[in-house]
Amino acid sequence: MKADLHIHTSFSCDGIHSPKEIINSAIEKGIDCVCITDHNEIRGAVEAMKFSFDKNILVIPGIEILSKSGDVLAINVKKLIPDGLSLKETIKEIRKQKGIAVIPHLFDPTVLNFKGIIREVLETKPDALEILNALSFFNFSNKKVSKFSQKKDFPFTAGSDAHRKEFVGSAYIETFEKVSSEKDLIDAIMNKKVKIGGDHQGFIKAVKNVLHFDKKRTLKYIYLKAKN
Repeated sequence: MKADLHIHTSFSCDGIHSPKEIINSAIEKGIDCVCITDHNEIRGAVEAMKFSFDKNILVIPGIEILSKSGDVLAINVKKLIPDGLSLKETIKEIRKQKGIAVIPHLFDPTVLNFKGIIREVLETKPDALEILNALSFFNFSNKKVSKFSQKKDFPFTAGSDAHRKEFVGSAYIETFEKVSSEKDLIDAIMNKKVKIGGDHQGFIKAVKNVLHFDKKRTLKYIYLKAKN
């Protein structure tokens, strides 16, 4: 199974395509599973799950949450978790829903977050690190987090961080064994029975990926990051 675990829809402040368009794109590209992780929003994931009900793709609900220390991907959660909690509190709330907490784009210098995050990651022990983010403007950040993950023995994930349908599936994890449910996939991640697929998009494509956005909502999001 190929699973892209970091995707945004038009329900995100910086997404452009609808959940339906995202799912159709994933199917066309041979992606078997997606996690919709809109910023502080669950409606896109719910809509994607409804649309995919009779289709050959597993859709996992998720959220990208802005903690006090930076972004956290909540994989397999169905209820909103508020922004602005500490990293420890955010992880706790994700686990209450039997989801897993993944730290995305850990060393990306263009992300306005993660003040003292390395120390917090080691203290709070999130469930996994995203070691390939196709959207990262500079690929050295992916390489750095991959080495960090290996050194500290963290489980890992990967995702396209797509904000447009054409970038869906540009990075993903592939499982070694058959997966038929969210639980199966989470077990595979936590037991490191996955490998990384896809690649970094490169700077030009990364810029195109995020070129469209809702200015008011995005500026508010950037302000909250800077404030944290």
